[in-house]
Amino acid sequence: MADLKPRTLISVQERLRDQVAHALRAALISGELRPGVVYSAPALAADFGVSATPVREAMLDLAREGLVEAVRNKGFRVTELTERDLDDFTEIRALIEVPTIGRVARTATAEQLEALRPQAEAIVVAAGKQDLIGYLEADRQFHLDLLGLAGNARLVEVVGDLRKRSRLYGLNRLAERGELVSSAEEHLELLDLMIAGDGPAAESCMTRHLSHVRSLWAEGQEEAAEEESRTGLRLRAR
Repeated sequence: MADLKPRTLISVQERLRDQVAHALRAALISGELRPGVVYSAPALAADFGVSATPVREAMLDLAREGLVEAVRNKGFRVTELTERDLDDFTEIRALIEVPTIGRVARTATAEQLEALRPQAEAIVVAAGKQDLIGYLEADRQFHLDLLGLAGNARLVEVVGDLRKRSRLYGLNRLAERGELVSSAEEHLELLDLMIAGDGPAAESCMTRHLSHVRSLWAEGQEEAAEEESRTGLRLRAR
């Protein structure tokens, strides 16, 4: 360790923070971390087998994304998404992404669009395997790279931030029922329409896809709430 340069030490610490943040996002998606519940960094650190420092740093990263909020002298509370939040996120994404998809369909080359096919296929594969983290990462990369063909980096940044805030809580239950696959396959349909240069049809597909995603958000939250209610009833019955 004495031979390591300070920059190397910082790099190791940053990687650990990123790994913890990745694990925390996975716990949010699976429903292990519940909205409204306060979690302490030392307790989470004990679960992960690391010191509290990278956990606090990772939680601060999630706080900047709107996924958790700091609670003074206690830890971090997982933020709750309301139906209004979900509607607002969907509306903003539709206002940005639908016309942009139409524009990209008219201006991007077939080669540029075809280069995104492996990502679209990876989304379907991950959905079939119930690999939620793989699904979300492939989905995020596909959409942002597709929008990136419009040449507006700020637009991509805004959509990326919206996607982080609109997490898919309770997604694991939907994956177990195979309901993610149909949503995943819409990416291939969208890509084929864009390669064909059919802007209106691509916009229509994107609108339908966002509506589908919105319904998945709602179902995930409802099922997670029902499970939490059942758990509470079982505990009170003891």
